[in-house]
Amino acid sequence: MTADAFYTLLQVIMIDLVLASDNAIVIGLAAAGLPKEQRGKAILIGIIAATVLRIFFAAITTQLLQIVGLLFAGGVLLLWVCWKMWRELRVQHHEEVDAVEALHEEDINKDGKVAGATQKKTFMQAATQILIADLSMSLDNVLAVAGAARDHPEILIFGLVLSVALMGVAANFIAKVLHKHRWIAYIGLAVILYVALDMVYRGLVEVLPLVNGAINGG
Repeated sequence: MTADAFYTLLQVIMIDLVLASDNAIVIGLAAAGLPKEQRGKAILIGIIAATVLRIFFAAITTQLLQIVGLLFAGGVLLLWVCWKMWRELRVQHHEEVDAVEALHEEDINKDGKVAGATQKKTFMQAATQILIADLSMSLDNVLAVAGAARDHPEILIFGLVLSVALMGVAANFIAKVLHKHRWIAYIGLAVILYVALDMVYRGLVEVLPLVNGAINGG
């Protein structure tokens, strides 16, 4: 493995870890307002949906990124993801605590309740929030991996498989670890920002000759 490939592999692993955790936190936050007997069901639906969506997007995104212009569009989308992640990292502490408590059914802050501070909601409201978040965040995850590993097909495949595996098996655990060690999430955010800017740059390199050609031809 070359130094460039190893660096790309580290990027992909960090992206998968952080975005799986972020997805799990959003699922937990949506489910936190439900009664205990419904919370586990909503979280399970969210994890399954996120896993299935990652498989679907993994199957089509690498082909889509071959279309001129979509690499640039994917980079812009990831820049928005970075902004969204930055805001989520700055979210009120009690909201994130409630999300992690809901994921693990554990009274982390020792207040005598599990996810007790979250506003109550219906199961349908929680499920809708979870599915919308899963749709967006699964695409974000696959785009980030594809953008980072585009020149290394074997790492791309590994990254997509790891993304699915983490979401299906370890997302809740990773969310708890990143809740305790916030600096890991900030490193992940920096990696995703780098990938987004790189995708925007490479996308412009692809698009500008076509735009100039169209202008000159016109």
